Amino acid sequence: MDKLIFQNAPHVELGSNIFMNCPTILQFDDSPLIQVVRLEAAGFSTQIPIYHADGTYLAKVVGSQIYKTADGEKAGLEMQYPEGMTVCKLGSQVLFEIHRKDAAGVRTSAELYTPTGYFVKYSGGAPALINSIGGALQIGGITMRGNTFNGCRIGVWIKSDGSVGMGCN
Repeated sequence: MDKLIFQNAPHVELGSNIFMNCPTILQFDDSPLIQVVRLEAAGFSTQIPIYHADGTYLAKVVGSQIYKTADGEKAGLEMQYPEGMTVCKLGSQVLFEIHRKDAAGVRTSAELYTPTGYFVKYSGGAPALINSIGGALQIGGITMRGNTFNGCRIGVWIKSDGSVGMGCN
């Protein structure tokens, strides 16, 4: 993903678009993939499930922390902690990266799968939800850059039938 920026209110930046007071930023069918959650000690943060291509639930990312599931442990999910970041790997494949900028801002990079095995983001400049330089949402033939969505229940809702909704209530 591009970057997530937190302020006092739950504002999230995804592909240069701002989602304010939006509890689910990205959802596939009935499965939230990026959510804003309230944490007692930290205010607002994100929660992102990490699935394998076969739909196995491997880990959950909450803010800048990654928590393995029992299936993630069995699969051999590994965490590495280079300076200022956390890297989640399965074998040689990087599944998720968290780059910590400061206490309020993290930048994430991920190849997200859904529980049914759909690949939400392609990397390496191929078609993607977030374009290869992270500057805009690419949805089909539409490029969305610099938009603000305020108060919607679901920011981007992708469905297995190929339809996409933006700013859904």
